[in-house]
Amino acid sequence: MNRLSIATGRIVILIAWLALAFGCAKPPATPKTPLKATTFSELQQNLLKREPNLDQFRLRGPFEVVETSDREIRLSATEAVNADLYLSVHADPAPLVIILHGYESTKETHAYQAAHLASWGIHTLAVQLPNKGPWVGNGRTLAKLVKLIHARPDLIGRRIDPNKIILAGHSFGGTSVIVALAERGPVAGGILLDPSVIASDMPRYLAQVAVPVLLLGADEYYSLMRNRDYFYRFMRSGIAEISIRDAVHEDAQYPADVGVASEEQQITFVSAMTAAAFSIAATGNYDFAWSSFNEGSGRNRFFSARKK
Repeated sequence: MNRLSIATGRIVILIAWLALAFGCAKPPATPKTPLKATTFSELQQNLLKREPNLDQFRLRGPFEVVETSDREIRLSATEAVNADLYLSVHADPAPLVIILHGYESTKETHAYQAAHLASWGIHTLAVQLPNKGPWVGNGRTLAKLVKLIHARPDLIGRRIDPNKIILAGHSFGGTSVIVALAERGPVAGGILLDPSVIASDMPRYLAQVAVPVLLLGADEYYSLMRNRDYFYRFMRSGIAEISIRDAVHEDAQYPADVGVASEEQQITFVSAMTAAAFSIAATGNYDFAWSSFNEGSGRNRFFSARKK
């Protein structure tokens, strides 16, 4: 299929998404994995015994999810964060992924991703911060939030593992994640969803990051994000980058709020994001996730893979 045919197909997909937006608020239901587990530790053991496989994360995980919308988390007497909380229903302490939206977007554009992560045993918090910046300021707010949850995980839930907090950010939200990681707080790693850089001093922040970071990018033929190359260029080590073929910038959300989005590419994003979060939480690095992308690369789903 050539690029023109793909672009034409995306117009049809856009019409379908408009119908979805006016007809129902949520994406179609995803089938549940046949993989069985009653605790997160059991699920972790089962997954690590298997050959890493990205396609298993396309399905909804084995756990039920309890959602709490618009939860206020007070950082101080004068500062608070509004967030949607997705708790995985199992008895084990488990990782927490905190997701930040991008420019002119909202926490709701990551609702499916958050619920999907929680179905795989990983508690998730989708936060709402000023959606036109300042992105460096948002990063410092994220750092405060991480430090608070690490000290008081009971503010979120009794089953949060405070030593396995992972930050994820879309677009300019990726800038904020890097700033938060540069603060050297108690974070296990970061996931960047087609990130973009606006801060002129971002190279300085990138050089200070000391935890594993995985960059999941859109196809730059369609979506050339501002200074995306900064992330790989200026981080000294511990970063891996891979692009999803034919994906646009909005595909790094789910449900996407604007643009010619493809459900297939959004599922690839959320699958890779789930593999990355599990990998960092279970092993302390992204090697498990990286290995799981090999099969996808063989089927021409990914390209431009590099790491250092």
